[in-house]
Amino acid sequence: MRDEVRLVDKKPDGRATAAVFDRAAVRLGGKVVWRDVSFEVAGGEFVAILGPNGAGKSTLLKALLGIVPLTAGSVKVFGQPVRRGNDEVGYLPQRRRFDPDLRIRAIDLVRMGLDGGQWGVPLPSKSKQERVEEMVALVGATGYAQRPVGELSGGEQQRILIAQALVSGARMLMLDEPLESLDLNNQQAISNLIRGICQRQGVTVLLVAHDVNPILPFVDRVVYVAGGQVVCGKPADVIRTETLTRLYGAPVEVLTTSDGRLVVVGQHEPVSYHADH
Repeated sequence: MRDEVRLVDKKPDGRATAAVFDRAAVRLGGKVVWRDVSFEVAGGEFVAILGPNGAGKSTLLKALLGIVPLTAGSVKVFGQPVRRGNDEVGYLPQRRRFDPDLRIRAIDLVRMGLDGGQWGVPLPSKSKQERVEEMVALVGATGYAQRPVGELSGGEQQRILIAQALVSGARMLMLDEPLESLDLNNQQAISNLIRGICQRQGVTVLLVAHDVNPILPFVDRVVYVAGGQVVCGKPADVIRTETLTRLYGAPVEVLTTSDGRLVVVGQHEPVSYHADH
């Protein structure tokens, strides 16, 4: 039987708690996704969620959203039990592709984060318009906010979607693989943008990633999911041979390439999520 992997650390001292997993477990289709998960996320923290395909990374986000029920333990957000439709939590699902012919303006897509339940594009009040423009400026998209979304690049579209997720006043932002399909420069630019939002706005961000390297300079901590277990801590403490070997229950080696990238070898799937695509 493999050694149980325990929490590396809880959360940075001195920060209010944004989310708490306490011995949480999820079972889907009769299969344990993860179990005995305990960690805390601080307000304003940028946390990356890593691990192999199918390990349950997205399930962590869905548990925080109240979409996936727990089979044991508890999860709280800002001190309260999780619930669906919490306006304090913004969610950006796995990257959607926009039709190149889509004519809706980028700024109107952001506004739908406030008025998404209304038919058509509503006439905004002054306060709503100011809020939309504030979020567009926050993500650095003012220069192309009036352009059709379908004409924007992948990186520009991602900025607009982040603004949409924040516009309702979310204090926590959950992003499911937002960097997928972006080139390295855009991955790093978006990661830097998110880091700035955490620092300046105090927003807590949990980001599911397939590759840690573009985000490594920007994240505070990582949550690594594998083998039905979860370990949380600083990247240097988690992404290391000893920790991942215990987590996978099999020999794993973490290598650093000449250009500083991390590569994990020895797990049961091809190495891709810690190397450039």
